Amino acid sequence: MCELLGMSANVPTDICFSFAGFLHRGGGTGPHRDGWGIAFYEEGGYREFRDPHPSVDSPIARLIRDYPIKSHIVISHIRQANVGQVRLANTHPFTREMWGRPWCYAHNGQLEGWQELPLGVCRPIGSTDSEHAFCYLMGELRHHFPEPPEDPQALWALLHRCCERLRSKGVFNLLLSDGVRLYSYCSTKLAHITRRAPFGEANLSDAELNVNFAEHTTEHDVVSVLATEPLTDNEDWVRMVPGELLVWHDGEILARFLPEAD
Repeated sequence: MCELLGMSANVPTDICFSFAGFLHRGGGTGPHRDGWGIAFYEEGGYREFRDPHPSVDSPIARLIRDYPIKSHIVISHIRQANVGQVRLANTHPFTREMWGRPWCYAHNGQLEGWQELPLGVCRPIGSTDSEHAFCYLMGELRHHFPEPPEDPQALWALLHRCCERLRSKGVFNLLLSDGVRLYSYCSTKLAHITRRAPFGEANLSDAELNVNFAEHTTEHDVVSVLATEPLTDNEDWVRMVPGELLVWHDGEILARFLPEAD
């Protein structure tokens, strides 16, 4: 299956360290050779890079690793294709506009019966179950909220219900953002870590690289990183539980939704 990487921070922060380990899983330490992508929300704008080639061999991926793009929210994905050809149109993350904002989405997993999911004005460009599910989500949110809701809790609850429906069709791990908040939903595998003062050192699991975050941060910084599997081997990552939706803002968890008890 594919793997996900995300970040939420309260100050513009680069993801070079985490991405340096993540890109090795795209054909190096992992089998995810069928494309990769990364999206940054920065200064009210949106920047995206996608490549249908393995990230471990990609000059574009090396550029991202070495170029410190400062962002509050990042979503990245490495693909192991199971539905849809290996091509740019099927490479995550996917983006659509809603309420004047670019919504970015990446999915890890495989769904059954996804062709039956109803679609609104948002239509897939590629041929994956992932993009179809994204268009379904956007359609449901837009249908229930033609304008941004005054109470965001209602939006978050709807998103959780939609994710639960998608989880009933298979494996559905998700990262989603509108540039204001980052949403993470776990079906099977998704872990997170929040780094804040006092900052310490971290060692990557997939590359020989170490960093002392105390040298690059202030006492006010809060940075949370999410990944399908923990990226470091000397830190305590928290694994999400199946059916859990987390809403992130400025590196902190704003809200948590769990599946209803049977």
